[in-house]
Amino acid sequence: MIEIKNLCKSFEDKNVLTDINAVFEDGKTNLIIGQSGSGKTVLMKNLVGLLTPTSGKVLYDGRNFVAMNKKEKVFMRREMGMIFQSAALFDSLPVLENVMFPLDMFSNMNYRERVRRAQDCLDRVNLTDAQHKFPGEISGGMQKRVAIARAIVLNPKYLFCDEPNSGLDPHTSLVIDNLLSSITKEYNITTIINTHDMNSVMGIGDNIIFIYKGRKEWQGTKNDVMGATNERLNDLVFASELFRKVKEVEMNK
Repeated sequence: MIEIKNLCKSFEDKNVLTDINAVFEDGKTNLIIGQSGSGKTVLMKNLVGLLTPTSGKVLYDGRNFVAMNKKEKVFMRREMGMIFQSAALFDSLPVLENVMFPLDMFSNMNYRERVRRAQDCLDRVNLTDAQHKFPGEISGGMQKRVAIARAIVLNPKYLFCDEPNSGLDPHTSLVIDNLLSSITKEYNITTIINTHDMNSVMGIGDNIIFIYKGRKEWQGTKNDVMGATNERLNDLVFASELFRKVKEVEMNK
């Protein structure tokens, strides 16, 4: 579990995040949503230590990440998996070696054990046949699945995903969503997804945090969204005609 307490972040005189309090639970897909410029990316960067909060706490199972020294933070990051918006694979390495990279850096496994572990993770995302290909030889959706395999290869307790569906078609986005959701539950990971994809919100939103102008405006599940009275949340989620009609039907039942 990750808990944020009274988290604030300022850049010079500009307050970007103000008094954020939230809980991200184990075994659930926790989504951070908001308009562009709302502060959701800054929030995730504070969670993983790319930025330091101006004030407040970020607690990993009760451990205050903000108060840790450099060595302690490095150790903590071994418990985190990261999936970047662009997949961020190494173009010069084949898929298998991309997945093995964290093991090469941080594990005590021998080479054969590292290969076996990487192959197991590729099998989990249905990409065993692509292990000898290079990133440029596979599709964008397959690259995201490789990134997922690499993110889970060290058995992380916490998984962070920054716009994992960016640039993908609707079908492939659904595949990625379902994969993240199933892995989260299978390994009881605390997964946090930064997204603007409302299909993801309604599909896998076990716990949703809505940020507006640097403040938490709403928190609930995908089922709670249908009955939400927060106008700003509704404007974001139900901007499309399809989602508006779905909500109208649900409200009229």
